[in-house]
Amino acid sequence: MNWLTEFVRPKIRSLIARKDVPEDLWHKCPACEQMIFHRELERSLHVCPHCGHHMRLSALKRIAATFDGGADGKAGGTRIELPSVPADPLKFRDRRRYSDRLKEAQAATGLADACVVAHGSVGGHRAVIASFEFGFMGGSMGAAVGEAIVAAARLCVLQEAALIVFPSSGGARMQEGALSLMQMPRTTIAVSQVKAAHLPYIVVLTDPTTGGVTASFAMLGDIHIAEPGALIGFAGQRVIEQTVREKLPDGFQRAEYLLDHGMVDMVVRRAELREVLSRLLGLLMPGVAAAPAENPSELVQPEEGAGPLVAAEPEPPLLTPPAGLPPASA
Repeated sequence: MNWLTEFVRPKIRSLIARKDVPEDLWHKCPACEQMIFHRELERSLHVCPHCGHHMRLSALKRIAATFDGGADGKAGGTRIELPSVPADPLKFRDRRRYSDRLKEAQAATGLADACVVAHGSVGGHRAVIASFEFGFMGGSMGAAVGEAIVAAARLCVLQEAALIVFPSSGGARMQEGALSLMQMPRTTIAVSQVKAAHLPYIVVLTDPTTGGVTASFAMLGDIHIAEPGALIGFAGQRVIEQTVREKLPDGFQRAEYLLDHGMVDMVVRRAELREVLSRLLGLLMPGVAAAPAENPSELVQPEEGAGPLVAAEPEPPLLTPPAGLPPASA
């Protein structure tokens, strides 16, 4: 046996052999095309440190970054269990079965559907957050998403908490047909319950917010905040241009354009968002401190025999805003 070939050569090869490098260590900014190390990207909440471009953020990371104590991406807020819905009520199939698409999206994101609901505190004030996951079939709104928004609204009324929604969606989910369109009036009624209870409803418009989501609960907030550069609209720019037969201006349907034309109240960078939300809740909910709820997953379940949008609890007392400010429902 030749010890040089049997032992020495394999040892040398193992030392100089090229090791596999994980593929997700570096990310390219879609705006400036600069390479960003993954740890730096996590620290900046997926905002490019070179050009300030706001990349899409997952629903769970957004919730963790918004609630008190969640800056590390691990703590902050408590998720609630959402009501279950039929997975494929229409047995829909295009090139693939809808049920297969759902399973693939669930495996890729680790979520049951495109919306996550959690409760906690923001700036010391009780809040319920509904955050969309664009990676789940484009954040499209089906029956499960409608149930999530309704559950979030119910929990707000029961906890006397503010409702904060982070939509990131392409609109209604075509695989559920008319059932997905029915979620537009359902979510609208759910939001009206929050306003009837004189509780703040804040919408943070992220990239993209389009279609049936824009045409329903996403444009009904007491205050509309948008992230820089977010695409916000109903129909696409190309469809509008073909309809009106005119060239649309540069930046049309972007957050800054909508701010200039009065469609949103403010454009806030992601790093400053929690501070802005805390300040707004301090103005809209003076003297209302955060308090833990009792079994929040049970509170959002409707009573047997009750209508789908009827709250079981009596209306909470009116929260008086500071002098010079209109009520939260105004």
